[in-house]
Amino acid sequence: MEPSGLPPLLFESSRPGRASSVIAPCESGETPIESLIPAEFLADALPPLPEIDELSVVRHYVRLSQLNFAIDKNFYPLGSCTMKYNPKRNERIASLPGFAQVHPQQDAETIQGLLQILFELQNDLAEIAGLHAVSLQPAAGAHGELTALLVAAAHFRSLGQNRQNVLVPDSAHGTNPSSAHIAGFETVTVKSGPDGLVDLEDLKAKLDENTAVFMITNPNTAGLFDRQIGEISKMLRAKGALMYLDGANMNAILGVVRPGDMGADLMHYNPHKTFSGPHGGGGPGAGPIAVRDHLAKFLPAPIVIRRADGTYALDDDRPDSIGRVRATFGNVGVLVRAWAYIRSQGPDGLRHVSEMAVLNANYILAKLKDVYPVPMGDRCMHEFVASARAMSRETGVRAMDIAKRLLDYGYHAPTVYFPLIIAEALMIEPTETESKQTLDGFIDAMRAIAAEPAELVHSAPLTTPVDRPDEVRAAKHPVLRWQST
Repeated sequence: MEPSGLPPLLFESSRPGRASSVIAPCESGETPIESLIPAEFLADALPPLPEIDELSVVRHYVRLSQLNFAIDKNFYPLGSCTMKYNPKRNERIASLPGFAQVHPQQDAETIQGLLQILFELQNDLAEIAGLHAVSLQPAAGAHGELTALLVAAAHFRSLGQNRQNVLVPDSAHGTNPSSAHIAGFETVTVKSGPDGLVDLEDLKAKLDENTAVFMITNPNTAGLFDRQIGEISKMLRAKGALMYLDGANMNAILGVVRPGDMGADLMHYNPHKTFSGPHGGGGPGAGPIAVRDHLAKFLPAPIVIRRADGTYALDDDRPDSIGRVRATFGNVGVLVRAWAYIRSQGPDGLRHVSEMAVLNANYILAKLKDVYPVPMGDRCMHEFVASARAMSRETGVRAMDIAKRLLDYGYHAPTVYFPLIIAEALMIEPTETESKQTLDGFIDAMRAIAAEPAELVHSAPLTTPVDRPDEVRAAKHPVLRWQST
């Protein structure tokens, strides 16, 4: 073990002749494995793999797993992206053979139980959204955005309209303009006012008959509910444009208000955030979308339907569909978890989820705002954005320094430098799953950091195996494989 606490690489532990097992040569009459592989795929020599025993391999990977920060170990106040506890019951349900071992090409008659769950989930998501139809196919929130925008594009084509622009607030998630671009639209940025909400005058100036969609997150990334949403909806309808609601923050309004009732025509869900699917490491993911009735015919095919006799089927007979955007069912494992979470909570439970998420966020805000000012509002929804700008000017301690120092206290960092409309942003989201004791510990840590010498905070983290990597260089020039020196 290195002084840093990092275990040696398997290559560094390798010793000639050490092995986990010895493969006996083929007995007479057996087919050598090499003969089953086409000759062009056979290497001239074995790759230079480490020679190491099984026990060392197991210990190596267990040590590595313990270096990772995980929601099962401690608190993740990661705003917007959100890491909240995933009930283990949902994990067990999703791993049942009838779900985990289904083949996407199985005949519908052999998977009636799964189809029933997906059908019920479609209906549940439609009801929660206040919209009419749902596709479970998209693979992630951003993929849901793209799919919904493709639905919008198909809608305008059917009307013989060639609308080019998608309006996006400057507080939006970065995926919004990216999705619009990939869907073939031009992005037009709409400014926020000093209160963090959409600047209606700027929206009015940029909204015209060439506008296809206005994408809005409500509550937005500053953790604020945009009370102008009804007026925005009227402005869009007057121009024939659609309103897309980025559903990333649905965990703040479950059972309280529905996007469809606010005027949204399309939206996506992030099941990992709203309905406790796993999150992190690039997947797995899901991004179901819900749409208003006049857009339903454009949804990806197939859709799960219930026949008159009560059985379930996949409806592929959708001539106006934009086509398949992923495997037939979407990511079944994540979708089953979402179904289990919704059914476990029920309507009253889902509302309580949002009430607790909002309460927890406001509790932290109230306890920190004297040390970490909150520029936009002294109340929030599920998250809030504090600013380290004053601290940076006075001591040189920036948002990134605070985030690094939190690791020494055993907490994951909040989201930093987002949204861009707030300088030195610290976006904090506790979710509904954390106890008051956990929140108090985090608050104490944040207040302690604010009182520490700048030199100490600048050098953090001090207790982790790796201190401060060059993150920009690592992102631009990743080294993804080991090379001998």
